[in-house]
Amino acid sequence: MNVKPSNHDASLVLLRFTGEDRPGLTASLSELLATSDCMIIDINQAVIHQSLLLGILVRIPVGKCPEPIIHALQERGHLLGLKCNTKRIHDHDYDNWVDRQGKSRFILTLLSRAISAKQFYAVSRMLAEQGLNIDVITRLSGRPPRVTTNALTRACVEFSLRGEPRDSTQLKASLLELSSQLNLDLAWQRDDVYRRNRRVVALDMDSTLLRAEVIDELAKEAGVGGEVSLITEAAMRGEMDFDESLRLRVGKLAGLPESVLPKIAARLELNEGAERLLTTLRRFGYRTAILSGGFTYFGRYLQERLAIDHVYANELEIINGRLTGQVLGPIVNAQRKAVLLEQLAANEGIDRKQTIAIGDGANDLPMLARAGLGIAFHAKPVVRQSAENHVSTMGLDSVLYLLGVRDRDLT
Repeated sequence: MNVKPSNHDASLVLLRFTGEDRPGLTASLSELLATSDCMIIDINQAVIHQSLLLGILVRIPVGKCPEPIIHALQERGHLLGLKCNTKRIHDHDYDNWVDRQGKSRFILTLLSRAISAKQFYAVSRMLAEQGLNIDVITRLSGRPPRVTTNALTRACVEFSLRGEPRDSTQLKASLLELSSQLNLDLAWQRDDVYRRNRRVVALDMDSTLLRAEVIDELAKEAGVGGEVSLITEAAMRGEMDFDESLRLRVGKLAGLPESVLPKIAARLELNEGAERLLTTLRRFGYRTAILSGGFTYFGRYLQERLAIDHVYANELEIINGRLTGQVLGPIVNAQRKAVLLEQLAANEGIDRKQTIAIGDGANDLPMLARAGLGIAFHAKPVVRQSAENHVSTMGLDSVLYLLGVRDRDLT
């Protein structure tokens, strides 16, 4: 009786081709694999400055001698100007490789105005110390010009990692330390289905979407700018109860004419990258919201300007054309922001982990913690220490890199 050979009798071969890239190389090589009835188990191809790196793990069918097939591929590669290295993969090595596919995966995003070798070495060394394997490194930013100019630049690479960190607490401390020492940002995310399917983005307004704290601008018009600014800074650092600080500051605005509101709105400046971020999110179908401890007048102004879907902020009481020094309704404080974020997710029919929250102050921390991806943007030290991720070297549009968006996707 004839016994059919098992798959263990098949030959696993890793083929690695390098050389000058041009159209048709992959097709020509895969033609030979097709005529030999090979199975493609894994494949990865990259091109760096017209240099091809192509790796193919193939299973040569049972009953076929591997050597002639390997030799034919080497000959074909030579004719195409490619160097070919081959490696036979033993069954136990393959089984170990398959077993590793269940390990945790993470994404580390490195952001900087320009990435130096010193920055790259420090990050890759830290990952090695944590016992994490780098599977893929991808450049998300566009190609920088050869000659530097005064224009603001963006540089970003994404590390796809496998394994569990040896010490998560030390990992977070290392991320903060490297960011501070080397003028870069590092965002750490678990690479799961939620990371690839965010749907709602909620942003703080003052010092996040806007460069300024609007209440400080109102206080300048009322002649109390200095004292209000000090209270604002203390509140954003978490040194004062937010509700108390808001009532105290708004109280100092009593009697301010309503007519100053449009004047202040007209001079407000967006933070770098704000318009590009919101335009891109809208194009990709995200729902957006302002969740602010600021004021609805200015939130609605930005809503119209940037086509934002929802605005939740505090309502200034105005009687006979003047501010009374009071706010109407419940205050949008730290806890309220977190609740509103969950309500937004529920209303959109999505999981909370599909939300993104961006803010800068201590009153944003609960919202950042509840979001699937919380980002402290140019934040106060207490917020940087507590938030899972932060952006401090670049503009708001760098958040797109954390979603895996490449510059070329936007051209």
